[in-house]
Amino acid sequence: MSTPRTIRLSSDDNVIVAVDQILLGTGLANLVAQQRIPRGHKMATAAIHKGEPVRKCGQIIGFASKDIVPGDWVHEHNVVMHDFARDYQFAEGAKLSEVLPPELRATFEGYVRPNGRTGTRNYIGILTSVNCSATTAKFIAEEVNRSGLLDDYPEIDGAVAFVHGTGCGMASYGEGWDLLRRTQWGYATHPNLGAALMVGLGCEVFQIDRMKEEYGLVEGDHFQTMTIQASGGTRKAIDQGVERIRAMLPVAARAKRETRPASEIVLALQCGGSDGYSGITANPALGAAVDQLVKHGGTAVLAETPEIYGAEHLLTRRAVSRSVGEKLIERIRWWEEYASRNGGQLNNNPSPGNKAGGLTTILEKSLGAAAKGGTTALRAIYGYAEPIKEKGFVFMDTPGYDPVGATGQVAGGCNVMCFTTGRGSAFGCKPTPSIKLATNSEMYRNMADDMDINCGDVLDGTSIEAKGQEILDQILQVASGAHTKSEDLGYGDLEFVPWQIGAVM
Repeated sequence: MSTPRTIRLSSDDNVIVAVDQILLGTGLANLVAQQRIPRGHKMATAAIHKGEPVRKCGQIIGFASKDIVPGDWVHEHNVVMHDFARDYQFAEGAKLSEVLPPELRATFEGYVRPNGRTGTRNYIGILTSVNCSATTAKFIAEEVNRSGLLDDYPEIDGAVAFVHGTGCGMASYGEGWDLLRRTQWGYATHPNLGAALMVGLGCEVFQIDRMKEEYGLVEGDHFQTMTIQASGGTRKAIDQGVERIRAMLPVAARAKRETRPASEIVLALQCGGSDGYSGITANPALGAAVDQLVKHGGTAVLAETPEIYGAEHLLTRRAVSRSVGEKLIERIRWWEEYASRNGGQLNNNPSPGNKAGGLTTILEKSLGAAAKGGTTALRAIYGYAEPIKEKGFVFMDTPGYDPVGATGQVAGGCNVMCFTTGRGSAFGCKPTPSIKLATNSEMYRNMADDMDINCGDVLDGTSIEAKGQEILDQILQVASGAHTKSEDLGYGDLEFVPWQIGAVM
């Protein structure tokens, strides 16, 4: 029987990661396994006394809750998390990437919109101001898609209803209102939509006319609104909605793909169902692709603030300025207070699936999650669903729950998404195509219909740089119209989940 493979990620570490399962009593160099070590999990390489730090990737991921001997399985039964001082080193390690001149940048085939932004898809979006109009919007989209209306418009990818569970029973001002307003506006004007129709009930708190006034939205060939009450009820609203879209189709179909520079790509970085391989394979490989995209003038958006908790000091030292780094820490402090006042704690994350895959604490998970952002300078911090304007590597404050975080990134303008997963997240994200990256080969084979790229071959010798180039090539192909697995499966209609914050009344 061959010796199980292991990985030591830093010379400072006191644990190694089991690439293959290690059975009880197996000898590895100067170690003997004291328990069975599942694949993706950690084994101690040195004695770690109670209260001493457990180190992986050269960073603290927790503290021993009891004495740990060499060869022990290291996981939540003998590791706990508590806070410790971190040196933020604001802006001391920012690496400014040299951007290629325009003539040397990679290109893709995208849709140029009237405002100069570039889309990678050409959907008709049906938005809802309130949950009360969700069913009507869904019926309108279903009628448009099944009726044959789109048969003469091959440049249109379909009609999709973006329905949600809020819009009323909420305050008409404050943080909750602002988040929903930004999200709705971001989708209504998204470059991946050729046209949008917003459907309301009519009496809800989230009034369409108020949003139009606050953002200066003007109705025309690409954007229209209506309410069920003013239309004469549900059936008449459905008929009117279909006719509105029928009139918008010829205008939306005028858009044709044309060659655009990679600098027009705004890439959302997501991870879900992470495992012990995430920070070794898919996440750093995606980070290598991000570094290349930034070099070509593009933008990459890291998010999920609770999932960089404990690794924020690795980002603050990459900030282009102290103020950018401090803005990130301000969001971390907000999350600590938010979790506390709601009776939670940030270490409620990792999930049970993450722990089964080998992740013990949020500190360990965050090290892997942050690796998706590559190595270049952190140029800006954005609030949830705020428009992304800065080029390069940036961060958006969102929850760690994938649909909510992704919704914020798309509302901010992301036109392509890369989503890493170790356990096998099933996810899609209309109108933005989502490329799924598997962290290990076993899961990739098991869920081949869902996964686009296997990063598990990094464990077999493929370099991070080569895998990063493969990911970047796939990003450009998908941006040019190649379908992702989640698109072929039909995912994306139900993954629009705006962050609902504040009192529900």
